[in-house]
Formats: sequence, C-alpha cells, structure tokens
Amino acid sequence: MTEELIIEILKQAFYTTFIILLPILGVSLVVGIIISIFQAATSIQEMTLTFVPKIIVTGVAIILMLPWMLDKVITFTNRMLTMFITVVK
Repeated sequence: MTEELIIEILKQAFYTTFIILLPILGVSLVVGIIISIFQAATSIQEMTLTFVPKIIVTGVAIILMLPWMLDKVITFTNRMLTMFITVVK
C-alpha cells in the first residue's frame, strides 16, 4: 500500500464521518441557541433546561436520519472493500 492510497482512504473516512455527523450537530446547535435565547429572555438558569431538550431532539434527529446515515456508511464500506480487493490483486 502506498502513501497516496492510505491518504485517500483516510480522507474518505473523515469526509464520510463529517457528512454523517454534520446534520446531527447542526440540529443540536440550533436547539441550544434557541434554549439559550429563551433562558436569557426569561432569566431562568435551570441546567436541565439545556440538556434534556437537546438530548431528546438529537435522539429524534438520529432516528429520522438513520436510513440516510446507513446508506452513507454502506456506500463507504463498499467503496473500501472494492479498493482493497483491487489492491490485493
């Protein structure tokens, strides 16, 4: 295996991971900002008010995006297995 091949594999792995995690992190970020604005407007400083909604919304986002995420992971795995078979021969 050459350095270029290893770099390409790592680049594709990081890119796939980034693409899969970006929507979930984006949803958590938006919910966190909305809750922070609500806390600043009402002067409520309850710690569970920030964590519980973010956990619930993140869980729902993962469940809703699971088919898309699995498709991305399966595509990446097929690409890697095809590449390894080609390299081994």
